[in-house]
Amino acid sequence: MKQITLLPADIYKVVNNTIISSHDIKVITDLYQPIIGPLSVSLYLSLISDLKENKNISKSYSHHHLMVNLKNSLDLIKEARSSLESVGLIKTLVKVNENQNKYIYEIYSPLSPHNFFNHPILNIILYNNIGETEYNYLKDYYKKENFDLKDYVDISSTINTTYKSINNVDNNNYETKEIIGVNIGDVMDFDMILSSIPSNLISSKAFNKKTKELINNLAFVYNIDTLRMIDLLRLSIDDNGMINKEKLISNVRNYYDFNNNGALPTLIYRTQPEYLKQNYNDTSNKGKMLYIFENTSPYDFLMGKNKGIKPTSRDLKLLEYLAVDLKMKPAVINVLIDYVLRINDNKLNKNYVITIASTWIRSNIDTASKAMERAEKEHNKNKNKVFNNKNEVTPVWFDKDIESESGTEEDIKELESLLKNYR
Repeated sequence: MKQITLLPADIYKVVNNTIISSHDIKVITDLYQPIIGPLSVSLYLSLISDLKENKNISKSYSHHHLMVNLKNSLDLIKEARSSLESVGLIKTLVKVNENQNKYIYEIYSPLSPHNFFNHPILNIILYNNIGETEYNYLKDYYKKENFDLKDYVDISSTINTTYKSINNVDNNNYETKEIIGVNIGDVMDFDMILSSIPSNLISSKAFNKKTKELINNLAFVYNIDTLRMIDLLRLSIDDNGMINKEKLISNVRNYYDFNNNGALPTLIYRTQPEYLKQNYNDTSNKGKMLYIFENTSPYDFLMGKNKGIKPTSRDLKLLEYLAVDLKMKPAVINVLIDYVLRINDNKLNKNYVITIASTWIRSNIDTASKAMERAEKEHNKNKNKVFNNKNEVTPVWFDKDIESESGTEEDIKELESLLKNYR
């Protein structure tokens, strides 16, 4: 789209697409401000303030109004607006007129602290901007406080026993909390890539949709910029002028390893996405394990299984392979790791793990509950076979009658130890 010049006389309206609480404002100040800067936060609060005469849609204001309120030039305000757009706090729409352009600024909520600290981009940028000490302070501050409910019984009433149903209720057009998330777009500048690699080296068909997606994903996961990716792509072109995907993956990973002292990308430090979590209150051992699988990153889960000792580089490489190459979800990785350690004498044999992982991927297993069901089904199917390990221990979350066969005392202690950290 053609560049649009923003002028003081251009008018705007603010449209509220969410519910902003005082807690949201604190989250923006604590977690977003180190990334987007104080002027962007001031602009966000100023736009919310413009809604005072009508909670959903403001009256019309000129951009000169923002300049006066924020005591800043329009160029700096426009930069602040771009920062808000990039992290998903506002969306900007424009209607171009010959004399005076009209803007709509849609307001959205910030991510919850849990989602922010598990976000693959915002989490890393915050850490880089404020340093380890301040980052750990904020993470501890927003960590959910544990409360032991073991001796309590839920006696809450359900709505169907308390109220009668009422038909013909108009439930349209009510306020909801809306989040649009970070605006990532293309991580790579493909125009620069195409212009930088000579046409006699690469085929015009090399950059199809799937290849671009792979390049974007690799750049995102391994934090590779466009210029560096151009060098890595040059090394990955085959004799037919096409990009050898396996070679590109290998080149990117080797580059990352060399420049990060063998450290792994952030995928193994993320927890299960919210939309794939199962929200129900189950206090059985199986329910407790489901909660742990869904709310623990593979790295933290494996460290918990190791009784607080950091996983070996070999085990971390295996986690990386499951998360990056096989694109398994964090909770599914956790179930797989727990299952294999139990039935394979506490050994993570790579080939054994990948064999099971491959069957789960083909079955589209993307949630902890599906993975648990599949593991139990496979175990029951194979338990009488000769090659089964004599030292295997059945996972504590197996069996329908799990409360009567609750596992060994050591199992329960391990379960409670893990639960204490991730409640």
